[in-house]
Amino acid sequence: MESEQAVFYSRLLTELTLSFHIIYATIGVGVPFLIFLTQWLGIKKQDDHYILLARRWTRGFIITVAVGVVTGTAIGLQLNLLWPTFMELAGNVIALPLFMETFAFFFEAIFLGIYLYTWDRFRDQRKHMLLLLPVAIGASFSAIFITMVNAFMNAPQGFELMNGEFINVEPIVAMFNPAMPTKVAHVVSTAYMTSAFVLAAIGAFRLLKGSNHIYHKKALLLTLKVGLVFSIASAIIGDFSGKYLAEYQPEKLAAMEWHFETEEQASLTLFGFLTNGDEITFSLEVPYALSILAHGNPNAEVIGLDQFAEDETPPLYIHYLFNIMVIIGMIAMIIALFYIVGNALNRSFIMNRVFLWLIVSTGPLTILAIEAGWWLAEVGRQPWVLRGILRTENAATTSNHVDLMLLLFIGLYTVLGLASVIVLTRMFKNNPVEQEILDQQRNGR
Repeated sequence: MESEQAVFYSRLLTELTLSFHIIYATIGVGVPFLIFLTQWLGIKKQDDHYILLARRWTRGFIITVAVGVVTGTAIGLQLNLLWPTFMELAGNVIALPLFMETFAFFFEAIFLGIYLYTWDRFRDQRKHMLLLLPVAIGASFSAIFITMVNAFMNAPQGFELMNGEFINVEPIVAMFNPAMPTKVAHVVSTAYMTSAFVLAAIGAFRLLKGSNHIYHKKALLLTLKVGLVFSIASAIIGDFSGKYLAEYQPEKLAAMEWHFETEEQASLTLFGFLTNGDEITFSLEVPYALSILAHGNPNAEVIGLDQFAEDETPPLYIHYLFNIMVIIGMIAMIIALFYIVGNALNRSFIMNRVFLWLIVSTGPLTILAIEAGWWLAEVGRQPWVLRGILRTENAATTSNHVDLMLLLFIGLYTVLGLASVIVLTRMFKNNPVEQEILDQQRNGR
């Protein structure tokens, strides 16, 4: 019983940490790219509004980096404390991408400090902008390397298993496993997409609060353009992910699509509720769509849950997580498309308060979609930590003090979350963009 509690609390604490960290990590990956793009536009168009936009986003970005460092360190700590069997078994296999992720972060942090310190020290702003390239590259590669670790957990390779130990380890082969391309691409594209919609939500909110400055309108149009591009990219990559799952993790695809029977010309189940074990109600069936998603062929056979043992089947509630992720992505894409087209046609509805509130909603909604996506990724691998090799129940610590750790980390994340919100709010509330533009004009800048 104590062992079962240790597994439960270990899973709960890991889920809490990842759920909190992913917010700051996502912003930490996407915002540097947007800062670079904005500064480049400012230099190209000789537009001080874009330059100021890059500068103000950078100030806020620093706060998210600080919190992300703490939560990222917590993840590393918890991997060793909560999942010792996993780290003992696979630690030498995943050590390289973990090290490279740390290196990428330090690479990003060093150049971020230089970028901040030298903001007004370059006559040629193009040289200063180049300092941001390592920041954006380091942030993205940090996500790439850590996602390689997660991909390895879904498709372990690059070793031989003998007497319960990994031998003949090939870290490069382990890193470039079959799950890596789609997982890495999806994580990076959704990070860019989510960051864009979060910043768009801020711009729309400022317009709703009476600040009709052109600065916010430029920020809104730019971020929604980026959000639209990467929401489309995420949808395309999601299609490739479905084909990966059909070949390598068919039990996960079957569970998240509630596909119970192996069959050809399989329909895709959207929405719905599950009752009496396998009875689906209030769902929308799209004929042939699951066969197309899985194999690109409407007549293809799709493996169902009937081919797997019950104790090797992921929890069926991941279907709801999949729906949440997809629906929010589509909503955000449509809202961005309407704004961009409306702006091009000079339509007044884009400044309607209801529509602006819809844009504001895309910020928290896309964060929710990121959370649902990560829960889907992790829960959808159950009951395995290393798919087909190490079960979750055998990988966790046997300590009976994990519940105390959980309470302590809840307190830590509460403090960090509130502190970051308060600091960011006061930072920009006490220094509104209108006043900063006025100060620049007075100083002849």
